[in-house]
Amino acid sequence: MNEVASLSALEGYGIVYFGNDWFAENRTSSHHVAVRLALHVPVLYVDSPGMRAPNASGRDLKRAVRKVLAAFKRPTRVADGLWHCTVPQLPFRRLPGVDTFNRLFGRWAVRRALRLAGIRKRISWFVVPHPGVHAGKLGEDFCVYYCIDDYAAHPGVDAALIAQRDLDLSRRADLLFVAPPALLDGKRALNPNTVFSPHGVDVELFAKAQDPATELPALARDMPRPVVGYIGSIHEWIDVPLIEWLAQQRPQWSFLLVGHAHVAIDGLRALPNVHLAGSQPYATLPSWSKAFDAAIIPYRLNRQVANANPLKLREYLAAGKAVVSVHNPEIEKFSTWVRLVDDREGFLAALDAAVIDNAPGAAEARIAAVADQTWDARAASALAEVAARLSTHSSPAVHP
Repeated sequence: MNEVASLSALEGYGIVYFGNDWFAENRTSSHHVAVRLALHVPVLYVDSPGMRAPNASGRDLKRAVRKVLAAFKRPTRVADGLWHCTVPQLPFRRLPGVDTFNRLFGRWAVRRALRLAGIRKRISWFVVPHPGVHAGKLGEDFCVYYCIDDYAAHPGVDAALIAQRDLDLSRRADLLFVAPPALLDGKRALNPNTVFSPHGVDVELFAKAQDPATELPALARDMPRPVVGYIGSIHEWIDVPLIEWLAQQRPQWSFLLVGHAHVAIDGLRALPNVHLAGSQPYATLPSWSKAFDAAIIPYRLNRQVANANPLKLREYLAAGKAVVSVHNPEIEKFSTWVRLVDDREGFLAALDAAVIDNAPGAAEARIAAVADQTWDARAASALAEVAARLSTHSSPAVHP
C-alpha cells in the first residue's frame, strides 16, 4: 500500500497538537513533527503551559495574564495547514478553584480555536503530558500521546503531578508513540498500543556543514584549531564542570558553545579559550557545525539523561562531525560512529582522537548513518500508523 492510500482514513481530519512553546529558542521534536504533520493534515498547534511548578511571583502572574488574554485571540496561521494558539494557565494551582478554572477555560479556548480553524473531525496529539486532562474532552475521535522524554525527571517541575499526568495519558491514549528506548518496555506494560518512534533529523539542512559554499559565522572564522563544539541549551543536565575541565586541559584548543545558558556558567566565561555564541537561529546551525572539529554531548549521568533521546546526536552526525558522548541507550545504538566514554579522563582521550579523525569517507559514513531518519519519514510513518488504527474505530463525530 502506498503512502497516499495508507493515509486515506485521515481524509477530513485535523489534529489538535499540544506541544512546547512554539516560540521557544530551541526547535525541538515537538516543532519538527508538527510542521511535517501539517503537510498532510490541518494542525492546530497549542502552546501548552510550562511544566515548572508555578509560584506566586509577579513574573508568573504577569505571564499568566498575558496567556489568558492570548487565549481570546483568533488562532494565527503560521504556515499552510498550520495554526497556532495558546492555552492559558493561572499559577497558584493549589488554591481552591484554580485547577478547575485552568481545565474548563483551557478546554473552552481550545475548542473555540478548533472551530475558528475549521477543524471539525479531530485527532488529539499530545507531546507533553500535563495538558492530557483535555484528552477525550475536545470532541476528538482518536487520541495520540507522542512521549519524547521522562518528563517527571526534569529539574524544577512538579514531579508528582507530571508523573501522574504522564501515567494517565499513557493509559488513556489510543496510540502511544515512545521516542526514548529506555522508556519503551514500561510504556508497553501500560498500553498495548505502544509504538517505538525515535527522533528524526533534518538531514538536508545539517549536511550543509560539509558544503564548501557554507560560510562560517564571524565568531568562528579565526578561532585557534581544533574547535570542540556543542549545540543546545545549557541546562541543569549539562555537565558544565566537565566542559570547564576539558577546556583547562587543552588551553590551546577552542571550545565553541552554541545555545542559551539557563544555569550559571561563570567558570566557562572566565576561560579565554571558551567562546559562547548564545542562542542562534535554527537555520544557521549547519554553519556553526561546520566550524567543529569534534562535537560533544556532555550530559550529567542522571535519570533524565538515562531516558533521553538527544536531537543533537543525529544533528551532529548529519553534519558529518566526529562525536564524543557519555553513555545512554539511544546514543549507544550509534556506537559505530560515536566515541562513548565513562569518565572525564576518557572524554579527554576520546576528544584527542576525534579532533584528528580525518579518515577518508568518515564524514560521509556519519551522514549515511542517519540519512533515512528524516523528520519527514518519522512524521509520515506516525501518520500512517494513526490512519491504520483510526480505520478500525467507530464512525467519527463531526463538530460545528
